[in-house]
This record gives sequence, structure tokens and C-alpha cells, in this order.
Amino acid sequence: MLKQGDEKITSNKLFGTNGIRGLTNKELTPEIAVKVGSAIGTFFGNKNLLIGHDARTSGPMFAKAVISGLTATGCNVFFAGMASTPALQYAVKNHRMDGGVIITASHNPPEYNGIKVIWKDGVEISHEQETQIENTYFQNKTVFAEWNKLGAKHELASINDEYINAIKNHINIPEIASKKYHVLVDAANSVGGLATPKLLRELGCKVTTINANIDGTFPGRMPEPRPENLQEMAATVKAVGADLGVAFDGDADRSIFVGENGEIYWGDKTFAIVEKQFLMENPNAKIVTPVSSSTLIKDVAEVYKGEIVWTKVGSVTVSQTMKEVKAKLGGEENGGVFYGPHQAVRDGAMTTALILGIMAKTGKKLSELISEQPQYFIEKGKVECPEDKKEKVHKKLLEQVKGANVSTIDGVKIWFEDKSAILVRPSGTEPAYRLYAEAKNQEKALKLVKDYSITLKQILATI
Repeated sequence: MLKQGDEKITSNKLFGTNGIRGLTNKELTPEIAVKVGSAIGTFFGNKNLLIGHDARTSGPMFAKAVISGLTATGCNVFFAGMASTPALQYAVKNHRMDGGVIITASHNPPEYNGIKVIWKDGVEISHEQETQIENTYFQNKTVFAEWNKLGAKHELASINDEYINAIKNHINIPEIASKKYHVLVDAANSVGGLATPKLLRELGCKVTTINANIDGTFPGRMPEPRPENLQEMAATVKAVGADLGVAFDGDADRSIFVGENGEIYWGDKTFAIVEKQFLMENPNAKIVTPVSSSTLIKDVAEVYKGEIVWTKVGSVTVSQTMKEVKAKLGGEENGGVFYGPHQAVRDGAMTTALILGIMAKTGKKLSELISEQPQYFIEKGKVECPEDKKEKVHKKLLEQVKGANVSTIDGVKIWFEDKSAILVRPSGTEPAYRLYAEAKNQEKALKLVKDYSITLKQILATI
């Protein structure tokens, strides 16, 4: 089942919040992929593009289909094979490609696949650029090359080693190596196992892996690194006496961490650790984060003199905003950290190295770094809402909260004086409103979800 932030192809829409996604051979077929590839090729126009894929069983099939579409428009394609999304993004920039295409469905179940389009700087293209590709696709405006001007396909090897070396340039290797950390990596049977274990060994760490064999059916666990999917990893961290555990999603751009005590920490908490260290070294810096992020991120910025730039939910929006405001750090509550000095995209391996660097610099365990933070409890809810009523509900809700400390960047987020907050936003993938509440105690967070669920239902009853 698709969750918030997922994408689905419709009769007039290809791209969602994070690329194109659909059920293999049902919503996304090789025929569609060839046509999408030719629309992408028309958008770039006779350029050099890199392409790669994650571990899904349909990855090679869709890569070949997209390559056919790209070369038909005159684009030269450099095929990097199987790699993580951040490794492919770095390769686009490092090899001075004009852009790239990544075949991945990120955290979706194995029956899904998808297509992400990358700009020459390694960042996913903007939503405005996606619209240009959609217009070409739906209006059949593809520009095909003459028979003697077709694009060529080339192989591009060793991008994982280049990626590892790039990360190492931003890390104090001797400091980490001196600690002889033991790190457990849960690679989700996908591309997270291609670079990170090697990177960690080169940082002087002992590495234990689980779910590290490549298997596109994802037999170990589902590829979304949510706490309910990571119980085996948490238990293994304690069993082998590891100092740290890290779990990736299907394309390894997101990372969720487990402390030496076996406790799983959601992305807000580990991003706040990175944010604190970054602001201590870069005071007055801008931090880009979606309105779905915890108040914890705001608290850290206030203490360490950072400036929060709030965005709509979605990694593309975070990356594009970082480019616009020239920010060097961004983060999401789902485990995505965007470290600009390396690349302004989510990067699970880079995040892992940053966390180890902070542990080594401070001499503290992950659980100790977490315990120093202000603590919040987070609760979520959902209220069914027909698509044609979402805008009316939004307007009515705004009327009811007039005078409160409110943000309308994405839905309605209300901050209260006791540091609690609630975000009420329409789902982008189903007829529903989603609620995200947080507070200093669980009872208050639950009450916020309950109260605003009732408010939404009352508003719906009057429309």
C-alpha cells in the first residue's frame, strides 16, 4: 500500500512528490518507461545522461526501457548499473553529466518501481521541470533523432568507490578510527550494502551486516525503515554488542539509527544531533526542513543560533530550497539528511559517517547524545476526506485557528505555548487528511490528534 509521500501515475500526472512510481507491469510498464525515457530525452536534448537502478527485480528491465527512449532522442547514456541513489547522484555531478535517471521506488514494497530524474548538479529536477516532461509525454511532443544521430550507450564503472572517497573528504578519519566502533548495517537486501560497509571499514570500524545479500524481493524486511520493520536489527545490535546500528531504505538515501542500547531513534532525533554540531561549527547558518519536522529541530536552531527555513513536505522541495537560499544543511523526520558540503540530497552513507564523526568528537554514545535533547512524543492520525472537499476543509480550519501561531506552508501547522504542535495536511496520495502531533507528554499528543480529528469531522459535516 502506498503511504504519504508516495507517487502514483494517473491519466494526466506522472510525477508525485518524489519521482514517478507505480506497480510493475500494471501502473508502470516497459511501454510507459520507453515513452517516459523519450520525454526525458526530449527535455534534455542530445545530452550525456547517467542511468542506474536499485536492487528491485524489475530494475534492469526498466533501465533498458528508459535507455531505449533516451537514445532514441539522441542522448548518450552512461550506464552505472546497480547503486544507491546518492551514489548515482554524486556520479552525475562528479562526471559532469548533463543529468541522470535513477530507476527506484525507494521505500515502496518490491512490486513497485519508479523513475527519478536528476539535474547536472546531482539534485532531482524541480517540479516545474517535471511539468515540462509531463507535457511532452501527454501531448506526444517527443522529438526523435534521425536514424544516423541516435544516442550511444556506454558503461560507467567504479562509481561506488568514487562515492566512498567523496564522503571520506568530509570526515575526520583518524578520530573515528581511534574509537574502533562496531557498526551494524541493515541494508534491506538492497543497494545500502554496496558502499556503506566498505566505507565504514575504511573509517576503521568493525562491521556486521544483516539483510546485506542483494535480493529484489526484500526477504529480510520491507524496505521502509520504520520501527516496526527494524526489531530484528535492534535486537541484533544488542546481541553483538555494536556501538551503533543503521538501517537504510530501498535506495539508501534515508537512514534510521539504533543506539547501543537497542533503542530505535526516529529521524528527527538523529538529524537534531547533526544540526547541533553543524551550527556549533557554522553559527547563523540556514537549516532547511519540512513543516512535518519536530519542534526539536526548531529548539536546536534557537539555542545554537541557526535560522530555520520551513518547506512543504518532500525531499525535492528541501533540495531545491537549499539551492535557492544557499543552505548547507537540510533534514526530514523520516531519516533524510542533506549535507550540502557533500551534496544537497538525502544521503544515508554520508549521514552515517556524520553521526560516527560526532560520536567520536564528543566521546559520547548515541543514546547519550539523544538524551541531551529536549524530549517530544509524536502521535499520528488520519481522517477520511473526499478530494473535492480538501480545499474547503483547509479554509474552514484556517478560520477556526485564526489568531494562533500558524504556518500554512503545507496544510496547517499550529504551535502552542507549551511547545506542543500539530500539523494537519491533506494527503497527496489518498482522500484523507493526515495529522501529526507532538508534545512533551504522550497524553497531550494523543489529545491533539483526537481533538483535531473531531474538528475535521465537524467541518466535513458542514460542507
